[in-house]
Parts: sequence; C-alpha cells; structure tokens
Amino acid sequence: MMNPHAYLWIDGEWTGESPASSSCGECIDPSSGERAATFAPAARQHVEAAISAARRAFDSTDWARAPRVRAQVLLDFANCLAARKQEIEKLLTLVNGKLLRESAGEMGAAISELRYYAGIARNLFGRIVETEPGCYSHLAREALGVCAIILPWNAPIALLARSLAPALAAGCTVVIKAAPQTSPVTSQVLACLESAGLPRGVVNVFTETGSDGAELLVQSPAVDGISFTGSNAIGKKIMAAASGTMKRLSLELGGKSPSIIFGDADLARAVSILTAASTVMAGQMCTAATRVLVHESIAAEMRQAFKAALGSVRVGAGADPASQMGPLIDVRSRDRVAGIIEQAADEAQMLLRGAPLAGMPGGAFLTPTLVEVKDTGSALIQEEVFGPLLVFETFSDEDEAIEKSNATRYGLAASVWSGDRARAQRVAARLATGTVWINSYNKLMAEAETGGYRESGLGRLHGLEAMNDFMQTKHIYYEDQV
Repeated sequence: MMNPHAYLWIDGEWTGESPASSSCGECIDPSSGERAATFAPAARQHVEAAISAARRAFDSTDWARAPRVRAQVLLDFANCLAARKQEIEKLLTLVNGKLLRESAGEMGAAISELRYYAGIARNLFGRIVETEPGCYSHLAREALGVCAIILPWNAPIALLARSLAPALAAGCTVVIKAAPQTSPVTSQVLACLESAGLPRGVVNVFTETGSDGAELLVQSPAVDGISFTGSNAIGKKIMAAASGTMKRLSLELGGKSPSIIFGDADLARAVSILTAASTVMAGQMCTAATRVLVHESIAAEMRQAFKAALGSVRVGAGADPASQMGPLIDVRSRDRVAGIIEQAADEAQMLLRGAPLAGMPGGAFLTPTLVEVKDTGSALIQEEVFGPLLVFETFSDEDEAIEKSNATRYGLAASVWSGDRARAQRVAARLATGTVWINSYNKLMAEAETGGYRESGLGRLHGLEAMNDFMQTKHIYYEDQV
C-alpha cells in the first residue's frame, strides 16, 4: 500500500509537513483504535494560497473556455482511479472502517460520475431567442468561478466526485477541504487527477483539524460557491457566514429517512434490503434507512423479522470478508450513539439493544439497535442519529403513513414497499422528500439528480441539474444593424 500521508496540494505542488513532523495530525483505524495514517495540517496562509491559486487559474487561463480539455482531464482521471481501484479501496477501509465491498462500491460510483460529466463537459449549450424582428437575446451558460468543496469523512471518494466532476465539467476552479479522518484517501484520489494533466491551480486541497480554513472559504469574496455535505447545524452556519458575500450554496444535509411497508409488499425482501440499508456504513450515511413504518396488520410479524435480521448482522473489521457491518468512525462516535441508546430505554420499547463488541475496546464497534416509538415528537424520530439505530413505527392507513413520514424537518430520502404499483406511486408523490425508492433502496447513480427538501439541503447533485450549482446564465442582448 502507498504511504498513507496527506500533503497539501496548492497551485500544482504537494507541500506541507512530512509524516515525521510532530505537528502532523493522525488518522485512526476505527477497527483497532491505532494510528493508521497522518496528514499535514494547513495554516491560514496555505488556505489563502489555495484560494489565490484557484482564482488566478480561473481568471487568467483558458480552463473555463476549453471543454474538450476538461472532458479529457475527467476521462483520464477516471481511468487512473480505475487502474488504482483496489489499492485505494484498501486505504479507504483502513482509515474509515467501512466494509471493503462498501469501499469498492464507492470507488465504482466515483469513476462512473467522472465519466458521466466528461460527456457533459462537451455539451454545455446556451440558447438564442429572437424576441422581436431583428432583436436577439443570447443566453450564455458560464462557469460560476471558484468553488469550495467541503468534504465529510463518511464517503470521501464518492462525495468528492459528486461535486468535483460537475464543477470541473462546468469550467470552475476548486479548493477542497478534506476531512481529516480520511484525508490520505483524498490525497491519493487527487494524485490521479494530477497525473491527468490538470493545469496548475485548477484544483487545490488542504486538511485541518478545526474550522478556520473552512470559515475562510465561506467568507472569502474570492470564492463564488460552496458545495458542502454534512450536518444541518454546520449547513446553517455556512448559510449565515456566506450571506456577507451572497455566494452560491449547494448543501446536502441530514436525513431521517422513512420506509413505508404495506401488507401486500414482499416482506422478506423488504426486511433484507432495509436491514442492509440501515446498517450501511454502520448507519453513517445521510440516506440510510432510519425509520420503518409498518402497516398494523403485519406489525407483529415485522417486529420479529427486523429484530432477527438486525440481531444476526455480523459486526467486524471492514477488511474481514465475513463482516456485514463495520465500526463507526471513532470511539467517540460509538460512545455518543451508545448514549442515545441508553436514553432511548426511557422513552421507547427496546426491541433489540445494541452494544459495543466485547473484547475490542479500541475498536469503534457497536451492534445494531431496534426501538419502537409511538410519539412522532420523540428525538429518536426527529433527530439524526448517524449510527446503527432503526426506529420501528406502525400506521393504520395511507394518510397516517404519509403524515408520520413527513413529520420531521428533514426531506432527503424515503422508500415505499407495496405490491400495488399505483398505490406506491401515489404515496411517493405525497412524501416531502427529494428521493423516493419503490420496493428498493439507496439506488444512486450519476444520471439521476438527488438532493433534499426542507432542512435536508439546497440544490441538486448528480445528473444534468448538478451543473446548475456550478454555472450561471448571462443575458447578452443585440439587434440587427441597420
């Protein structure tokens, strides 16, 4: 495996402290609690230099006006990632803890994303309208400018590609703040971009343990847009801080995803898929299944089915092929979720109680939890846990199912399970969520836009609409000369 150290990449140069420096930050293996990698921390001058490099590259080079160059860079980037796929997957599992098959899925999604937007880069069209005889409005599509991408640690490769690919296809230049926990992965991914012949300064990356650099990105008038994936609390702080410069915001925030199961559904399939969807990345995914709403006619059967399915999930190291769920990102997160489970015993029926794995105190392992909650005002329904905790609820008819599903401030994803396609589509249309899967879950792809309603975010990523977050329209009016 490559040396797992994350340097800063600024204006085409790798810089920052070496792994031997005492000032380097540590990346901890969630499976063991031991140091797995290091990263060079950025100071303010590094972030300022990254912003300046991106600004200069946008204002002074042909990058924004060279769609064929951008398309080729994205294709070469994807091909390099494909060639190094297994190597980077192993590093991702090492520093993130997720299962190797989850790392493989993430890499595959990122490669697909890059190839999709390589095609889009050469198909960015404006339009010309003759508003009256001899009078024309030319609507030109232009790159937004300098964009900052603030990455989370839970899916650092896929979520980087999801923002970076459309940003580069549009002609933007970019400054990336990598999550410290997974920063060596980000560095290795961007090394592929460097080898693709990217012009200096078009993409820059830094890592920090605090938020000073991120705050500078948000407040700087030299940055035109922010693409952020993370919590609602931080998303709201970004909105407030960005108001001074009125910059474009693309925010994918939290979720509390409900899954409605009717009595005529394929129940065994629903239990199997939703068990996997609630434990994917140890529940640390914004679209993870976190609530199951079951028709009262099948409630008794489904309680036992979900309890048995979740109780049989094999929790272990991500590198172990036998594992069905890996650890949380760190022991602090494990203990936070364990504390929520402890409090849940006072307000919910505990159908299956999760606990840390015995004999593995250094690992951030926590087995799944299943609780039944009747009060939709409960924090277990209203707040994102970001861990392997599934809430069981019941309903009597469609209206109640929809009312309960929509009873939170979130609106990122949901699913409907029924053998009646017309009913499933009818219910899906009334759910206040950006994505609804019917008899399926977590089907995400480059071609189909995703994003949140309400407090789950702003804008859309994936698909053609993602370009709107990184482009703007200019109106140029002219008339025939007499």
